Order: sequence, then structure tokens, then C-alpha cells
Amino acid sequence: MGGRLPKQYLAVGGAPLVVRTVRALGRSVEGVIVVAPADRVTATRRLLARHRVPRILAVVAGGAERQDSVWSGLSALPGTARWVIVHDAVRPFVTRDLVAKVLAAAVAHGAATCGIPVRDTVKRVKDALVHATLDREGLWLTQTPQAFRRDLLWEAHDKARRDGHVGTDDASLVERLGAKVAMVPGLSQNLKITTPEDLRAARRLVGGVRA
Repeated sequence: MGGRLPKQYLAVGGAPLVVRTVRALGRSVEGVIVVAPADRVTATRRLLARHRVPRILAVVAGGAERQDSVWSGLSALPGTARWVIVHDAVRPFVTRDLVAKVLAAAVAHGAATCGIPVRDTVKRVKDALVHATLDREGLWLTQTPQAFRRDLLWEAHDKARRDGHVGTDDASLVERLGAKVAMVPGLSQNLKITTPEDLRAARRLVGGVRA
């Protein structure tokens, strides 16, 4: 979408997505560890400093998979951290209320995510042909933030690494341990900016207001 420029550095309302996202998340947490592409760590540090984004604990290099990047962030946590919130750099519209609800659910259950119930009919398609219509009852589209007890998330990632397993999100790794993951209602405006249409929608939401 951004050519050679990773999505999180595309501008929305005068500020890169990563700046908007980290600033929004930083309103709800004690500190943020930003995981950046390995070749953009220094540039990301300078970018966050230039925009005076507060509560940055560190900027570290990510890995080949999202899972590797989260592991890098986990490894950089200060020893005093007991709870971890994982959030996508391209979800700039996260709110304090949503973070608080996800964290509260994690404190109660050990792990929590947020999402939106599936409202449309869901079909499994292969080679442009419908193979099945799925029962949408109980199906949710998962978002971030996701929150975890630190030792639980570490155990989940450590096991996945040892098993050579790659999950689609951090909650799924915790599920592999047999641990419970709570679901909190997310927000329709908590967009993940992955397509040009998403980017246009984000720019409409911001309305040209600079970060």
C-alpha cells in the first residue's frame, strides 16, 4: 500500500500511523515498547522523538513474523512489568476505555482480547467456489489490544517457539496452553489500516486534524 514504505509510517492527518497509535496507547499505559522493522529502528526513534511521543521505553527490532516481533518486545520489558498489552501499530483509533476494559478482563482471567461479533453470512470458498456456509453463531472478528499476564504470555510464546508453531495472534498462543482468554466487545472504528480503502477511511475519521 505504501510501496517500499511500511504501512505504519504512512501519514494520516499530518502524522505517521505509528505516531498516532503509540500516542493513543500511551494515554492508557505506563510505558510503550515499540517494535520496528530492523532497518528502521533508528529512524523510528527519531520519528517518535520529533513528534514528542511520551512514555517510550524502547524501540527494538522486530522479526520475520509478527510473532517474532512480539517476542522481541516481550524480551525488552522491564523486570517490574506484570501485565502486557499487545497492540497493532496500524490501529490508531484505540481508546482509553477499550484498553481499560481489555486489561480488566485480563486481570480477571489472565488473558483477554477484543473483537466484533460476525454479523454477515460466512462462507468457505476454494477456487472461486463456495464449499460451505459456516454457522456464524459465536464467531467474532478479533482486534487488538490484547492483554496478558506477563508470565502467561511468555510461556505461550516460549512454547510456540520450541514447537515451531506460528499463530495468527497472541491470544491463540495462550489458547494452545489450555488457558482461558476473555473476549471484550471492540469498536467498529478501531480500524486496522491494511488497504488503501482503510487508509482513506482513517483520513476521513481524522478529518485533517494534526496529531
